[in-house]
Amino acid sequence: MGKRFYPLTRAQPKEMLPILDKPVIHYVVEEAVNSGLDEILIIVGAGKDSIINYFDRHTLDETMDDYGFRDLPDIYFVRQKEQRGLADAIKYAQKFTGSEDFVVLLGDTIYRSNDEKTVTSHVVEEFSRTGSPIIAVEKVPREKVVDYGIVDAAARHNNMFKIMGVVEKPEINQAPSDLGITGIYAFHPEIYDYISRLSPGRNSELQLSDAVNLMANERDVFGYIINGRRYDIGTKEMWYRTFIEFSKDVMTA
Repeated sequence: MGKRFYPLTRAQPKEMLPILDKPVIHYVVEEAVNSGLDEILIIVGAGKDSIINYFDRHTLDETMDDYGFRDLPDIYFVRQKEQRGLADAIKYAQKFTGSEDFVVLLGDTIYRSNDEKTVTSHVVEEFSRTGSPIIAVEKVPREKVVDYGIVDAAARHNNMFKIMGVVEKPEINQAPSDLGITGIYAFHPEIYDYISRLSPGRNSELQLSDAVNLMANERDVFGYIINGRRYDIGTKEMWYRTFIEFSKDVMTA
């Protein structure tokens, strides 16, 4: 709903807030494309037509496109009829993905990798190697665990570990670890079956963490600690900090 960005979000969704000269959603699409994902579906809610309009062809693209619009794959859109949580939003992709495996990226999160490959590329590689669902995580400060889905992690091997379960935004003394979900998921189509078994949970929404818990009880689900940095544009403060940090790159270039 954009409550934390009000009144900025009266006329534009938070996914369209600028980081330098591009909106956040542009960085998300770039992450997908640079990771080799060539079929993209964006789930949009009410009042977010500007996201759809942004990826339309524009007359200026032919003469001043330094942003790669002409090189983007076809992007498709479907509307989430009401905002009932992340798991509900993913459900809208079922006809698009069909029997294929797929990756979920959140529309308000930007990643910068520590090497030449994207963060999402590493997740996809682990997904292919293990044949199991992969969820990207990062270490979070103890006082921040209340803002994340926190995973119950088995023994680590390098950056990988088995996920025993997920606790959504736990109190500090109830958090099973300091590993928070960042917002990249690689799934098999079976995730739709687990979502279909959900009842509304926290905030009367269909929580993806609940679907992951069901899945982890029946098969292996792995966590991957990202090799990079995540920028969550979830509050005005985090948006401002991200804008400033990206600005430093331009000033030193």
